[in-house]
Amino acid sequence: MSESRLPQPVEILVSFAALLRRNGFAVAPEQTTSFLAAIALLGPTSLDDIRRAGAATLAPPPERLATYNLLFDIHFGVTDAVALNESDQQDDIVRLQEEGDGAVDPDIAQEQNESGLAATRAEALVARRLAPATGGDALQRLAHQARAKLPKRRGHRRMRARRGSFVDLRRTLRESVRRDGEVLSLRRLKRRPRLRRLLVLIDVSGSMKARTEDNMRLAHVLMQAVPQVEVFTLGTRLTRVTRPLRLKRREQALLAASHLVSDWDGGTRIGESLQAFLAVPRFSTYARGAAVLVISDGLERGDHQALREAVWKLSLRAWRLSWLTPLATSAGFKPQTEALQAIAPFVDDIVPGGSDEAIVAHVLALAQRRAA
Repeated sequence: MSESRLPQPVEILVSFAALLRRNGFAVAPEQTTSFLAAIALLGPTSLDDIRRAGAATLAPPPERLATYNLLFDIHFGVTDAVALNESDQQDDIVRLQEEGDGAVDPDIAQEQNESGLAATRAEALVARRLAPATGGDALQRLAHQARAKLPKRRGHRRMRARRGSFVDLRRTLRESVRRDGEVLSLRRLKRRPRLRRLLVLIDVSGSMKARTEDNMRLAHVLMQAVPQVEVFTLGTRLTRVTRPLRLKRREQALLAASHLVSDWDGGTRIGESLQAFLAVPRFSTYARGAAVLVISDGLERGDHQALREAVWKLSLRAWRLSWLTPLATSAGFKPQTEALQAIAPFVDDIVPGGSDEAIVAHVLALAQRRAA
């Protein structure tokens, strides 16, 4: 007797509820039934009707409504790119965007960077689709060697060792019982090493347009290799993209990140973005004791005092602060721009960042460097 199957339209709707459950949404079977009944009652004429029916019956939490809309767009193929721009009166405001708040204002863009050579402070909000290209040899080397070569710190838990600062009293007494109470040697413990947190700040402004996709792919490979990684994008807005990049499949991760970030190839406000990062206590704790990587050319427009103060405060929290810039072509690079010269006293490394090979080589060599 052959197994009966649901009609294809119903299977698509049921699989959307399953997709929500796989991404941490609490969707009960009764809610899925109510979702189908609501669609049948509405007789939807557009995807917006299905979206609203799902929001009413599947009940996504308000703080995760943006994630719900993102998964809906991915599942039903809503991937239209729309150029956006905000009013000129709000150009000096750096906004925070997270997985729970991805809304953008619906104005039409009036100016964009046509070249990556010019830096501007004007905000142009653009949706961008990242191509899931296969990684080269450098990304494969990063995936295989990151866990073993990234810097480590001493954890609070202890492990057995030949030499250590702590006495393993339990093992020592157990062995003394076997020898009629004689203690011939003291067994030792040491603190178990743990991977140090890695904070990656990626510049997605127009001046970094040629490297944006490669840097996002590199961040995804890094997140899949080790768990202690946080990734943010900098432009005219500060956006946390850690959660979408945790998706294992690269095409899904990059697509989710491309929907979340709304200031691709826009203006350059590195200083204000870093200050916004430090102003949020939950974000600033990510930098405490971490190896911080800022992938940016440092082409900041206007007053550099905000950038200087933000980098100084970031360096006080970080274990080591590295600035990877495409402007550096060799190891002995000396900053030529005013922005890089202003932050040079507070940055531990200003190294080449114009290729995957250069970035991967620096990341894998971090463990050989001492704390700043």
